[in-house]
Amino acid sequence: MLYWLLPAAGYLIGSVSSAIVVSALLRLPDPRTSGSRNPGATNVLRLGSKLGGLLTLAGDIAKGLLPVLAVSCWISDHALLLAATGLGAFLGHLFPLYFKFTGGKGVATALGVVLAIHPLVALIQIATWLLVALVFRYSSLAALVTAAATPLYLWLAGDETSFIVLGAVLAVLLFWRHRQNIERLIARTESKIRLGR
Repeated sequence: MLYWLLPAAGYLIGSVSSAIVVSALLRLPDPRTSGSRNPGATNVLRLGSKLGGLLTLAGDIAKGLLPVLAVSCWISDHALLLAATGLGAFLGHLFPLYFKFTGGKGVATALGVVLAIHPLVALIQIATWLLVALVFRYSSLAALVTAAATPLYLWLAGDETSFIVLGAVLAVLLFWRHRQNIERLIARTESKIRLGR
């Protein structure tokens, strides 16, 4: 029963859109209809609020982190159960029940999930993202490289098979959500990160 209930609970938590809630509280434009129309931290930042972007980022990470931590601390530390709960939270972010199943791309929420199951790997993820972003100046490319490397990082860390499979599933879904970014990267029309702005 737990293998149904806990992922479902993770999904319901993940369905709370940080970007939409933060934008409403700060009286910012709706991120679903403004900017890139993606309800995520980058778009909230792009719409003119550093505070909003930071709060959205923190909220999205927390959605992946807290459900898995709660299960680990209070219910069970079984790897498959933790992986299923994390996947539920991630799917909630991508396909939120409360917002007509239209969610964000999942980069921060995936980071939160990995942070809960292996903090060191999460730090390596952050370092990978920063390195790729600084060298190539593409946020989407940094996210894609980090997602692709995560299953390898988990494997090298000697993690449970369930966590490695989870990393691979998250990577596939992140690539799918970034398919338009991939097209723009290939066409060299993707927006670059502007440093010092």
